[in-house]
Amino acid sequence: MSVADADRRIRALRPPKRSVDPTRAHGSLLETERRPDGGVERAFTVFLAGAECPFTCSFCDLWQWTLDGPTPPGALVAQLERELASLPSPYPDRLKLYTASNFFDRRAVPREDWPALARLAAPFKAVTVESHASTIGAATLELARALGADRSLEVAVGLETIHPGAMAQLNKRLELARFDAAARTLAGEGIDLRAFVLLGAPFVPVDESVTWTVRTVEHAAACGAAVVSIIPVRGGNGEMERLRALGAFTPPTLAQLEAALDRCLGIERVVVAADLWDVALLPACEVCRAQRIERLERINLSGRAEPRIACDACREASVT
Repeated sequence: MSVADADRRIRALRPPKRSVDPTRAHGSLLETERRPDGGVERAFTVFLAGAECPFTCSFCDLWQWTLDGPTPPGALVAQLERELASLPSPYPDRLKLYTASNFFDRRAVPREDWPALARLAAPFKAVTVESHASTIGAATLELARALGADRSLEVAVGLETIHPGAMAQLNKRLELARFDAAARTLAGEGIDLRAFVLLGAPFVPVDESVTWTVRTVEHAAACGAAVVSIIPVRGGNGEMERLRALGAFTPPTLAQLEAALDRCLGIERVVVAADLWDVALLPACEVCRAQRIERLERINLSGRAEPRIACDACREASVT
């Protein structure tokens, strides 16, 4: 099947899109996260409303938070101004600008908005944006210059999985060599790399899911990633339900997320954290679920191993 055919099939299975207002961000949140130097950093994450990503990944559910057409010039600036107005002082160390797309795609982030966005980012010491590996290049270096020498730039890139069969079937249009080249470009310019890695990626055998997640984190770390987020794959976009019916996708569990994070804690020079967005929806024992989520929250901040929660009701402590 061609890429265009795969795009059409995936899009045809999607439920109706949400109504998205280009004048308002979807929201924002204050976060605290560990950094590779051992310190703990406060970050302000803003979920901006912009154009949809041109890559139709099979596992993606972010399209529902995007506009149907290009982002209107000035819209992101207005959204960010509104969110910053509610931010109490002193400002956190980091500003994360997440667009559910690619920051270096002109349809998603109009280039004429960059000066105003850089001005709004001036009070922060560091800025994080997200991008597909293939859009990292000259524009990335231009953004770093626009932000100025006083603040560092970090680019979050989806690596997803290095499982060779699965990687080729995610419809992401990403080869491992392209990710590696993007990582080298960022490292050569002193720009930090944050990587997203999937747990439960489709086409990865369920009994190998944790192992391939750990291997993918190790690869990201070897490429110089400062931070790696392990993201459990979510259903609900239509395509994942189709793949589940075919036996090509099994929703990940809370126990698998714990096992993956535990096995990554020994990887050097990188912060590995479990993404806890919608973590309460992961299949798990209801008796010990809350305790186990609290344990993940502590490990995300400390980076230190903790004993698994022992539960007579499910015996999840034995899962590896």
